[in-house]
Amino acid sequence: MAKALLGYVGGSDPRLLAEMRRLQQRVQDLESELGRIQAENDALTAAASHDRIMESVDAHQAEPALT
Repeated sequence: MAKALLGYVGGSDPRLLAEMRRLQQRVQDLESELGRIQAENDALTAAASHDRIMESVDAHQAEPALT
């Protein structure tokens, strides 16, 4: 009886399964891209922070080193 009902409902539609696999792959691709972009953003943030620190040091007004 269960097989008859499953056959009547249609069971697993191959198009639906293919679409589900395609969407799962797309989610994995987007998660990978997000990780890459976050790492790139972190590197850019660190570089910008370093540049701001270096700009705040004015070499022309620095005191001479004591000898």
